[in-house]
Amino acid sequence: MPPSRESIARVLEEKLADGIAVPPPPATLRQLLGPDSFPGKISTIVGMRRSGKTTFLHQLRREALAKGIPLERLPFINFEDERLGGIDGEDLAYLVEEYYRRFPAYRKAATVLWHFDEIQVVPGWERFLRRLQDTENVELRITGSSAALLSREIATALRGRAWEIPIYPFSFAEYLVHAGHPIPSRPDFLSSPERSSLESDFREWLVSGGFPEAQGQIEAVRRTILSDYVDVALLRDVIERHGVSNVVSLRWMVRQLLGNAGSAFSVEKFHAALKSQGLAVAKDTVHQILSYLEDCFLVLTVWMDTDSERRRMVNPRKAYPVDSGLMALYNRSEKANIGHALETMVLVELLRRRADIHYVRTESGREVDFIARMPSGETHLIQVCADLTSRETTEREFRSLIEAAPEYPTATRRILTLNRPGLLPEIPEGILVQAAYEWMLG
Repeated sequence: MPPSRESIARVLEEKLADGIAVPPPPATLRQLLGPDSFPGKISTIVGMRRSGKTTFLHQLRREALAKGIPLERLPFINFEDERLGGIDGEDLAYLVEEYYRRFPAYRKAATVLWHFDEIQVVPGWERFLRRLQDTENVELRITGSSAALLSREIATALRGRAWEIPIYPFSFAEYLVHAGHPIPSRPDFLSSPERSSLESDFREWLVSGGFPEAQGQIEAVRRTILSDYVDVALLRDVIERHGVSNVVSLRWMVRQLLGNAGSAFSVEKFHAALKSQGLAVAKDTVHQILSYLEDCFLVLTVWMDTDSERRRMVNPRKAYPVDSGLMALYNRSEKANIGHALETMVLVELLRRRADIHYVRTESGREVDFIARMPSGETHLIQVCADLTSRETTEREFRSLIEAAPEYPTATRRILTLNRPGLLPEIPEGILVQAAYEWMLG
């Protein structure tokens, strides 16, 4: 039997009391590259499960407290509570009225910053938020599991009122802070011991990834944690949400995409491979499954940069996991993985910086890993190469950037490496070779 309206009201009263009495817990500071709010918009925190969305919500509360806003103007409500089974959007009106009954002076005289966690479990949540924003003096900040607060659904449900804040696993700088290691003020000017220590941290971050809960864990424990994340994302965000019945094909795709970061992925070729294994699945279903994996932030895809829609569609996408730590679940060869891990984390860093990202294929078929158009208007051609000790490799990477340059004459050209490069053949004019950690910390 579902709980009565009276019992739901009592639970809401209890959660409201806790949400204005218990200070936000301390946590590693997340470095948001961009504003955390926009006038008239609902701040909507999205990202892969367990990437730190709730923690970031508490960070916003701590920052407000530091500005002198009292805790009672920063209510926090987590709706993922089994006692709230059967709640709907109309019940949330009681929550607001109960708040103003306790603090009547705030109704018009002060802005109340509401923080709603996992609000997607409440049917009618979007109508409640729109009504609350229209009728009260409030700022709204929400999070939700990626199963119900996907980017495209937020835009539809909130009708242009959402200010999206993507949260990714720890960046390299956040990883250093979390581990208690110093962030050098000049990562390009370090002593030999300092550089060795920083490069060791960087390699460890590339291998272990940035999910907060997995930090500092031994490999076996970390693998279990990350494997659970993938399983929950597949079950809750894909299978249950979208009614995907072809679980075998789904897991084949996940294994292909997460184990081969940066590789070209063609729906047509993957569909043919499934058929060759006797797995009957429609091509449209493969397209849908890929879109579901992107929607839950498990997989990132990069399209080729071109003005021709036809050329874009006939060329394969490059696919990456949202975090390099997930790669080891499907490919245990660290030597083979480190270059792909580096490329993955460069992509995520560009996304963190809110860049518009594609890859480039030149007329002769050479490829540049990323062209990134930044919010500032700058454009960057970026080639990622873990090891430049081979002259053949070095010349190949240079040649790709040189061939792409005429099409992007204003773009900076950069090669990012695993470690600070040693002596190289003559570097062509206009190309910067840089350790990736220097670029990430710069």
